[in-house]
Amino acid sequence: MNHLPILPILLPMFAGALLLLMARSSMSLKRGLSLLATLAQLPLALMLISQADSATTVYALGNWAPPFGIVLVVDRLAALMLGVTAVLAACVILYACRGDDGMGRNFHAIFQFQLMGITGAFLTGDLFNLFVFFEILLIASYALLLHGAGSARVRAGLHYVVLNLFGSALFLIAVGTLYGITGTLNMADMALRVAALSPADAPLAGAAGMLLLIVFGLKSAIFPLYFWLPKAYSSATAPVAALFAIMTKVGLYSILRVYTLIFGAEAGVLAHLASDWLWPVALITIALGTIGTLAAASLGGLVSYLIVVSVGTLLAGFAIGTQEAIAASLYYLIHTTWISAALFLIAGIISRLRGPRFGSRLIAGPQMEHGTLLSGLFFIAAIAVIGMPPLSGFLGKVMLLVSAGTGTQAALLYPALMGSSLVVLVAMSRAGTTLFWRYDAVPAVVEPLDWARLLAAMVLLAGSPLMVIFASPVLDYLNAAAAQLLTPADYIEQVMSTVPVVNGGRP
Repeated sequence: MNHLPILPILLPMFAGALLLLMARSSMSLKRGLSLLATLAQLPLALMLISQADSATTVYALGNWAPPFGIVLVVDRLAALMLGVTAVLAACVILYACRGDDGMGRNFHAIFQFQLMGITGAFLTGDLFNLFVFFEILLIASYALLLHGAGSARVRAGLHYVVLNLFGSALFLIAVGTLYGITGTLNMADMALRVAALSPADAPLAGAAGMLLLIVFGLKSAIFPLYFWLPKAYSSATAPVAALFAIMTKVGLYSILRVYTLIFGAEAGVLAHLASDWLWPVALITIALGTIGTLAAASLGGLVSYLIVVSVGTLLAGFAIGTQEAIAASLYYLIHTTWISAALFLIAGIISRLRGPRFGSRLIAGPQMEHGTLLSGLFFIAAIAVIGMPPLSGFLGKVMLLVSAGTGTQAALLYPALMGSSLVVLVAMSRAGTTLFWRYDAVPAVVEPLDWARLLAAMVLLAGSPLMVIFASPVLDYLNAAAAQLLTPADYIEQVMSTVPVVNGGRP
């Protein structure tokens, strides 16, 4: 049996456990182990992407054949999300190792458990295991959010914990209801059973499916469930906020997976269960997130609202539901994850250079060391996040607009995306001029620039031009991933035909 699919889960799990045992060891030793474990995710992700491009891999845990055992499934979408996470985590851990990890003794252990939850959520083919991995990443995120000191961080953390505990309770109710109706938790098997439901059972299964949409909507921060995100993300330390850029994508991934597989086109009377809700919710999320960027009082808060805008944009692509729209959304997902994380890291660097009195607040402050370099990086990030040519944000938005066609959806999506880009241009211009051109009469340098932190942000920023340069192979892969999502019969057949390996590897 090919054991590669389980390694992205086992590696951070064992590294996190070992780091807990090493809690009183030197920080340099813990940093080395955490950095090594995180960087190892990169070749693993590349191998799984290559493997998924050839065939979907199903890993039966405990050698139990589906639907009785838990399975991990590596298709193109899951492998893509692992790759995005691996690049993000590598840059974040490099940044954190420059001192941000010193505010808590167990930062690196919690960081590894967070990675375990994220990668597990992308890989699992079992609905209850999706709940389990959600809980792992959420529990770790509670601790990471409170990493460091500050009353604002505690208040935001409390709201975040309460809301997500409520969401977890709804998740468990929905999963239990679907299990009671279908008799299975394996998502491929559940898809077959939902399609064959009797008219008497379909309404209850539909209610459970809509309850899952509420849960995933809370995790991904869609309207009206996004109010927790700006406070929580803007209160977190820079590396934690940057890692959290992938958290909303876990919720969006779950929406895409569940509502194309279990409640997709072949789900009988429950086909396209969430389609009528995704479109209006997406447009309202874009609008409210855009308004929030104008109201942001700090760079961290501004980036938090930009994440809300990106969630709405991605959801609009999912709502259109064509292969072209989903491929465009996946392209935009990669772009927005890395660029948002880079902006959080830049905000952290600016905050350190301006000192605790000013931080990343959008007010006049001291002239920063290497301000020209920082302003140049901020300009590149701003161009990318606004969606202006020639960077990946422009290409992603153009593909989304083209996929909308010429009907009613296009008539609504064009003004939503174009208007949002215009407002974000205003918000980013205001932030840039305030941070880099308006000076207060205070000492010129508060803290010297840390080049390793800057390198971490630059690597993430480099993803945007690279996605344009290598757009052809990237889009080939994403189109294949979208086509695979829209033909769930292949996924189901691959999972349900898995045969356990016995007798030392002989079937």
